[in-house]
Amino acid sequence: MNLNHIEDTHALLNSTEASHTPTRRLALQTALGVGYAAAAMPLMAQTAVQTSAEGLTTGRVEIDVNGFKVPAYRSAPAGQTNLPVVLVISEIFGVHEYIADVTRRLAKEGYLAIAPELFVRQGDPTQFKDIAKLQAELISKVPDAQVMTDLDATVQWATQNGGHTNKLAITGFCWGGRITWLYAEHNPKVKAGVAWYGRMEGQTNANNPKHPIDLVDSLKAPVLGLYGAADTGIPVTSVNHMKEVLAQAAAKGNKAAKASEFVLYPEAPHAFHADYRASYRAAPATDGWSRAVAWLKQYV
Repeated sequence: MNLNHIEDTHALLNSTEASHTPTRRLALQTALGVGYAAAAMPLMAQTAVQTSAEGLTTGRVEIDVNGFKVPAYRSAPAGQTNLPVVLVISEIFGVHEYIADVTRRLAKEGYLAIAPELFVRQGDPTQFKDIAKLQAELISKVPDAQVMTDLDATVQWATQNGGHTNKLAITGFCWGGRITWLYAEHNPKVKAGVAWYGRMEGQTNANNPKHPIDLVDSLKAPVLGLYGAADTGIPVTSVNHMKEVLAQAAAKGNKAAKASEFVLYPEAPHAFHADYRASYRAAPATDGWSRAVAWLKQYV
């Protein structure tokens, strides 16, 4: 396992050690968007948010990527078209109930929100019970280039299924936060990104040849970074480094870099928005969500 994945693993493991006690077990995942990933245990039933699908079209769809079918979970206001689109990128646990619920929350705000299962070629994250093994045996094998191609195909699917992709945004959590930065640097159609505690720098390798901090000059859309000051995998020094590089790009005329912002929540750990886990912190999670929704409405 390379250093990047060791740091991610430490952050995820440490984020489960808060002094919460689960009142009951939530269901483990049996299908895309249903139940929770086993590696995310212990699960916190008393804080897990469940958003109603009333008034929405929700459920599994398939994205064709050069003949390969990538499953995805999408939510949208029922019967509406020409909707702004938000790509929702999961943590390492894949598209389980938490991510499906995030798409429903966004649909309630008027978006077509779609979460593709970006690990499907390499394996099924729900089959892993151990975070370290999941990182080493599956997540580390997923190439960034593959992810960018899958997201491009997801945008194309949205165009053909009620989405207005001149109004395109992306948001992601942990692993997906890093991808949020990368895709905002990759696709000029993106109008806004919201990155929840996504890693921005680290060692490179064949699957991760560049990190977000290396590609800031190519940033196409302003990104709102929502981070915790007590994150053991993403130190405050990393956030400050990214701020410096963004400022350098802004000085060279990059408008997206200039408009990007960070919110750093004191004492918040990694995965503070993950309401089904012990790392959840209601105050920063609620504030972050309000800021995320406002950010999307401002730019999309």
